[in-house]
Amino acid sequence: MSRHPFAFESGPEPKVLGVVLAGGEGTRLRPLTLERAKPAVPFGGTFRIVDFVLSNLVNSGIHRIKVLTQYKSDSLLSHIARGWRLSSIAGHYVEPVPAQQRVGKEWFRGSADALYQSLNIVHDEDPDFVVVFGGDHIYRMDVRQMLGFHIHKDAALSVAAIPVPVEEAYQFGVIEVDENRRMVGFEEKPQSNAKEMPDRPGWVLASMGNYIFDKDVLDQALTEDQQKKDTKYDFGRNILPSLFPREPVYVYNFLDNVIPGMQENERGYWRDVGTLEAYYAAHMDLIAVTPVLNMYNRRWPIRSIQREHPPAKFVFADADRMGVATDSIVSQGCIVSGGRVNRSILSPGVRINSYSQVEESVLLDNVDVGRHCKVRRAIIDKNVKLPPGTVIGYDEAEDRERFDVSDTGLVVVQKGYRFSS
Repeated sequence: MSRHPFAFESGPEPKVLGVVLAGGEGTRLRPLTLERAKPAVPFGGTFRIVDFVLSNLVNSGIHRIKVLTQYKSDSLLSHIARGWRLSSIAGHYVEPVPAQQRVGKEWFRGSADALYQSLNIVHDEDPDFVVVFGGDHIYRMDVRQMLGFHIHKDAALSVAAIPVPVEEAYQFGVIEVDENRRMVGFEEKPQSNAKEMPDRPGWVLASMGNYIFDKDVLDQALTEDQQKKDTKYDFGRNILPSLFPREPVYVYNFLDNVIPGMQENERGYWRDVGTLEAYYAAHMDLIAVTPVLNMYNRRWPIRSIQREHPPAKFVFADADRMGVATDSIVSQGCIVSGGRVNRSILSPGVRINSYSQVEESVLLDNVDVGRHCKVRRAIIDKNVKLPPGTVIGYDEAEDRERFDVSDTGLVVVQKGYRFSS
C-alpha cells in the first residue's frame, strides 16, 4: 500500500509546512557573524543569506514557514518582521521561532534538537509533509519538484544532493545511492576515502542539508534520537544514518531542478557560504557578464525587505576625478563621487569619494570611502568610515595588524570599525 494516498499532480494538494533552520553561529564567517547569525549576514547588495531559502519556499507555493532561530538572532528577527509579511487572510506566514527551552533547560544542541524542541509547531500545523531546509546557502530551487519526487518515490524522507569534487568531501555529508536513487550509504564529513560516484570518478554525492519528511516519520525519528546517549542531535550525523537502513530514504538530484527563466549555465548552482572565501567567491559570481546566479530573473525573484533609498548616483567626469563603476553591482542609495569602482559590490548607502579606487571588494551598508583611498580584495562590514588616504589590500602585514585577513590575503573589516585618528 502506498505511503501517500494522493498524487501531487492530480489529487488534492498536500499540506506542507516549511521549517528553516536558521540558528547557526557561523564561526567560520567571523567577523561577519560577531553580531549576527549566519543567515542574517548581508549578501549581494540588498539581500540577506536567509532570503534565498525563504524566496525558494514562497516562489514554490509554500506559504506556511517557521524559522528556527537562536544565536544572536536580533538582526534576523528584525529582518523577518520587517521584510517577510505574507497574507494572513490566506493563512500565509513567515514566523520566527526562538529557542524556548520547552523540553528542558538546554538551548538547541544541534539541528535535530532544534526541531525536536520545536515539535509543537509541527503538531499544531498538522501537515502531510515537513520541508526542513537550512537557512544559510545561496541557490535557487523549485521545491515543488522535490516534493513531487518524494511523493512519486513513496519516500519516508527525501534528501536533496549535488555532486561535488572529492577533495571537498570533508565539508559535506557524502551519500551513496542505488540505481533507483534510494540511499544505501551515508558518511558525515569524511576526512579521507570518501565514496566516489560510480558513474563520475573524482566526485561525491553531497547532501545539501535540505530534507522533506513525512510528518510521522520526522516525529518518530526526532523522538528516538533524544533517547540515545551518544547522539550529537544532528540531522546529518544522527537522523540520516539511523533512518536509511530501515525506511525508504531517497535522494533528489538537484541538477534536475529547473526554475522558470533559468539559463543552462545556472543549473545546479549552490554555494555553502560558510567561510569568508566562499562568501567572497559567491559575490564574485554575481558580477560576471553572464552570471551563474542571475538575480535579474523576474520569473523567480529573490525577495527581501524593501527599503526607501534614492537611486544610485554617479558624479564628476573629469579626467582624474570620474565617478564610474565597471563590472560591478551598485545598490540604491549609493553615491560614487569622483571615485572608481571595478568588479565590486556596493550595498545601499555606500559612498565612494573623489580620487579613490575600490577593486574586487564587497562593501556593506553605509560604508564611506574617503578621498584618495585604495581598497582591493576586501569585505568591509556596515557603518565603516575610511579616513582619506586609507589603503587596504595592498600590504598584507600591515592589514593583519588592524583587520582579519584570510590565508589568501582577503581582508575583512568588522562592522563599525573605528580608525585611529
